[in-house]
Amino acid sequence: MSISADFEHSTAPFRGELLAHCYRMLGSVHDAEDVLQETLVRAWSAKDRFDEGRASLRTWLYRIATNACLTALENRSRRPLPTGLVGPSDDPDAPLTPGLEVPWLQPFPDAMLGADRSDPAAVAAMRGSLRLALIAAMQLLPARQRAILILRDVVEWSAAEVADLLATTVAAVNSGLQRARASLAEAGVNEEQFVEPADPHRRAILDRYAAAFESADIEALTRLLTADVVLEMPPVLSWYTGRRHFGQIFSRVFAMRGTDWRVLPVRANSQPALAGYVRAQNGTYEVRNLQVLTVVDAGISHNVLFADPRLFTAFGLPSVLDAAAIASLSRS
Repeated sequence: MSISADFEHSTAPFRGELLAHCYRMLGSVHDAEDVLQETLVRAWSAKDRFDEGRASLRTWLYRIATNACLTALENRSRRPLPTGLVGPSDDPDAPLTPGLEVPWLQPFPDAMLGADRSDPAAVAAMRGSLRLALIAAMQLLPARQRAILILRDVVEWSAAEVADLLATTVAAVNSGLQRARASLAEAGVNEEQFVEPADPHRRAILDRYAAAFESADIEALTRLLTADVVLEMPPVLSWYTGRRHFGQIFSRVFAMRGTDWRVLPVRANSQPALAGYVRAQNGTYEVRNLQVLTVVDAGISHNVLFADPRLFTAFGLPSVLDAAAIASLSRS
C-alpha cells in the first residue's frame, strides 16, 4: 500500500521517537523497524477515522504502535542478554558456545532517532530511557507491564490514557506500574548507568580504552576497567566479571583475530560504542564487532560486545576501512 506524501510529511516528526518506542517494547531494532512500518500503514488506512479533537496525531500513532507491539509480542520470546539467562562463568578458557536459538537483545543506533526535539530535557529523558541495561531489564517484564512502564514513565501518559489504551482500569495501571518499577529495582538498574560520559575524565577513559584496543594492549585495557567490570558477548552464552577474566577473554580475541585494529566511534542506546575493525591480509580493515560501553568515574564498568553482521548494517557501518578511511581516522 502506498502512503501519500502529505501523510509522510505529517508523520515524519514522530518517526524517530516511535521507532525508539517500538524498540523499547521489542528489544530488536529490526523488529522495531518492521512494526513502525506496520504502524504507519495502519494509520494511513485508518486516517479517515482519526479525530483531532479527541487526540493529537502523536498520541494516535503511539496507540497504534503500542497495540502493534503487543500483538507482535504474543508469539515472541523476550530478548535477553547473557546476564539475563545464566550466572557468570569462572572459566575464561572454556569454549565460547553460541546460543543461536536465543533471540538476543540488539543495540539501538542513536542516529535512528533523527533530529533532536525542541525540548532538551525531553530529549535527554528519551535518550536515557534507551540505555542498554534498562532495555535488558524491561525485557524481564510481561508485555503489558512493559507497555505500562514505558507509556507512563517515558511517554508520560496519564494512568487514565494508558487504561483506555489497554482496556483496563486506572487501578490496574497503577498496580502494574508499581510492579514494573519494583522489578527494575530488583534487576539492579541504577542511576549511574544513565550518566553521559561527557565530562573530561570519562571522555579520557574512553579515548584511552579505544587506543588500547587498537593496539591490543591487554595491560592498558585492564587498567581502564572497574574491579567488577562485566563483559558479555551475545550470541555467546557465557559472560564474565572482573579485570582478570576480561583480559583473558580479550587475549583470546586478539589471538584468534589478530592484534592490529582500528575503531570507529558510534553511539548506541545513548552510550558510547566502538566498532572494531581488524586488519585483513589485503591491508584493509574488516568490521568484526561493536562494543557498547558503560563508562563511570572509576573506568569501564560494562562492555556488551556484539558480533552480529546484521547490526553493522543497521548502524550504517562500512564493511571495510580502506587506506583513505584509515588516514581520515588518524587525522581526527
